[in-house]
Amino acid sequence: MDLRCAACGGACRPRLAGLYDDRYGLPGRFDLAECRGCGHRQLDAAFSDADLRRLYGEYYPRRAFAPADFTPHREAGGLRAWLDGARSSAYRWVPPKVRVLDIGSGIGQALAYHRARGCDAWGVEADENARQIAERHGLNVRIGTFDPAMFEAGSFDYVTLDQVIEHAIDPVGFLRGAASMLRAGGHAVLSTPNSRGVGAALFGKRWINWHAPYHLHQFSRASLHRMAREAGLEIASLRTLTNSSWLQYQWLHLATVQPPGQASAFWDPARSGRSLPRSAQRAAVLVHDLWLDHLATRAADAIGIGDNFLCTLRKPG
Repeated sequence: MDLRCAACGGACRPRLAGLYDDRYGLPGRFDLAECRGCGHRQLDAAFSDADLRRLYGEYYPRRAFAPADFTPHREAGGLRAWLDGARSSAYRWVPPKVRVLDIGSGIGQALAYHRARGCDAWGVEADENARQIAERHGLNVRIGTFDPAMFEAGSFDYVTLDQVIEHAIDPVGFLRGAASMLRAGGHAVLSTPNSRGVGAALFGKRWINWHAPYHLHQFSRASLHRMAREAGLEIASLRTLTNSSWLQYQWLHLATVQPPGQASAFWDPARSGRSLPRSAQRAAVLVHDLWLDHLATRAADAIGIGDNFLCTLRKPG
């Protein structure tokens, strides 16, 4: 395998073969490689910006989202929020009344949340389906893949990348561009899956966050540190903090996995044409209602093997 690591440039070796889109049914199989040096993992696949726009525009289920169904994120606190892992998302770490750029803003729920807290909030989203939602709700969203030329350099206090950096073709260049948006002393907050956590170890190829081919990269702690340095940022904190719902999603994912080229009844019921098995749904709800998902997730995060990295970075100055 003649593949170089996107994080450090080192040589890669095969890690997992035959991953496929087990959510939305994009045809094809993809192999995952691992860097011999920093442990970064990446798909052995080549995509252009146009390819990515097609992936998200045609296969992600936002195409069927009704703007009238839009609900902004709301504040969360207390014991229940801690058990839920509510602060696992990057947007939760943005203070009020700042200028914030959310790269990969999705349907804009975090932007509406920031706006309600007095922030000057802007977003970038590659999925064309987000346009009508942003227009309906008056959100400041630029449609297209992120380009630093979209905004004035050094004009934001915070940049957030919630489950985004793993989708980037060139994650180092992508983060460098995000860093250029920050004022001196500003912060970037990112969340991204941890493929060295308990989930990948337990569920193997059926782990929900391989999410091939949308997740092009799986970061290690070493590759996150390397990428931050290359982007001119300092890591202020790095830990695992995971939403407890991810484990519930994992059970339902296992119950609805289809062969390559077929959509899942859990992730994309409209395209699948199938119904979620009632027995699996009842079992997953029961486990969640008994807080077993929550306790398992909090325990994994406490020892640093949760499924989600939460990383805060600072721009020196």
